[in-house]
Amino acid sequence: MSRARRGTTILEALLLVPVLVLLLLGAVELGKVAYTYFTLQKMLSNLARYLGTQQGVNFCDEGDATVAAAKNYALTGTTDGSGQAVLPNLTAEQIQVRIERYNPDSQTLEVCDCSATGCDPNAGGLAPDSIVVSLSQGYPFQFRFPRLVLDPIPLRPQVRVPFGGT
Repeated sequence: MSRARRGTTILEALLLVPVLVLLLLGAVELGKVAYTYFTLQKMLSNLARYLGTQQGVNFCDEGDATVAAAKNYALTGTTDGSGQAVLPNLTAEQIQVRIERYNPDSQTLEVCDCSATGCDPNAGGLAPDSIVVSLSQGYPFQFRFPRLVLDPIPLRPQVRVPFGGT
């Protein structure tokens, strides 16, 4: 191989290496996004399934102990919230629990109101048909690229499970 040919090969490699490094960093960041999203999805799914099987839960009461314990369990693995957080900067206040009931007239699921004709058990209401757990504002994911500042993207998983508790 001639000296000029070797120099050209080295120059081409030097031009290609930064592109390959950026592609590798991008793939790693996309993997982190997917991992974070599916961790959130699994966390919310466990929370919804747990709440869907509990008896005596009052979803109309903001301070219901069962809902608070379920949120703490999803966030930290302990019902009192004393364990280490699964994801940093995720709090119980960011998790929204909504109850729904099937409307036969419109044939859709609608938010169940907290009244005697709705889903308030203290007012004689019936149990909901499903529970929806979501992150109201999303979980902000910050991409980390060297010397590049990007706005965080909000990850907004949502889980709907049938309610089985009575």
